[in-house]
Amino acid sequence: MVATIRYEDIVKVPKALLHDHLDGGLRPATIVDLAAEVGHELPTTDPEALGRWFADAADSGSLERYLETFAHTVAVMQTAPALRRVARECALDLAADGVVYAEVRFAPEQHLERDLSLDEVVEAVLVGFAEGTAQAVEAGLTIRVGTLLTAMRHAARSQEIAELAVRHRDAGVVGFDIAGAEAGFPPTRHLDAFEYLQRENFHFTIHAGEAFGLPSIWQAIQWCGADRLGHGVRIVDDIAPDGSLGRLAAYVRDKRIPLELCPSSNVQTGAVASIADHPIGLLRDLRFRATVNTDNRLMSGTSMSREMSLLVETFGYGWKELQWFTINAMKSAFIPFDERLRIIDDVIKPAYAKLLA
Repeated sequence: MVATIRYEDIVKVPKALLHDHLDGGLRPATIVDLAAEVGHELPTTDPEALGRWFADAADSGSLERYLETFAHTVAVMQTAPALRRVARECALDLAADGVVYAEVRFAPEQHLERDLSLDEVVEAVLVGFAEGTAQAVEAGLTIRVGTLLTAMRHAARSQEIAELAVRHRDAGVVGFDIAGAEAGFPPTRHLDAFEYLQRENFHFTIHAGEAFGLPSIWQAIQWCGADRLGHGVRIVDDIAPDGSLGRLAAYVRDKRIPLELCPSSNVQTGAVASIADHPIGLLRDLRFRATVNTDNRLMSGTSMSREMSLLVETFGYGWKELQWFTINAMKSAFIPFDERLRIIDDVIKPAYAKLLA
């Protein structure tokens, strides 16, 4: 079965993506253009070499070192035109990769160096996504993009960003997140923001269980009430070698709490040793709500098609398993239930039915 799944066929099949960072997915050529406009110095101005630099710099085995690469992408995303361009190209690149639904996240507080307001930052990104979606349609592709607003966990603006997200909920912002280094910055530092979001009936995910272990996951769920876990790969620390589940792992599975797993990124940050060692195979076998994601397409030199291809090569998955991951993601999206169901029933299932037949 594995031999019949070609990469070009994976590209064509509909995919759903829940965990993708806007500032981690820029085209290298765009970084070069925008850096020249603002006078930002790059390691190289050759787009191909720059792309390799990002991937090499991110291959450190350290989440903190991995995050340092974002200094260059964030630096060129400080004006409304730049944000619009990056968002537009993001939507187009995802659509070209067969992604029919994507939730893309970014931290508005990191884009204020040239006097934009938080609202202006969000508005520029939303316009860019709308433009990219429209251009994708003109090219015969279909994509729906939902935006997540992220607060940096080491900062103190989470309440402000949560209110910003709710303020733009009817314009395309579908959720909230906190991100950044986990160690020393537990999710409970932002409890007021999460309680506010719950009162507003608003969705949120939390980066947890990537560089830090079970306490981070436990706090994200039991203290903060996260709808999903960003990464959550360390939940395997609560699974015994015989496959029996500890109480936290059992709770996550029983409650169908989605895991936003990012295989290539997890290898780069040292969360796992290799794709073959990634617990996504175990979590699928145990029927957790596992999903496949890109995290940062530039830093990982990846795409949704590449992540799925790696799983096919490593675990011998066929179309049935790829459909399972895709439907898991679509079920877990932060858009209304009827919209999720329409994409599953009208787009995803028919495409996979042809392949499975």
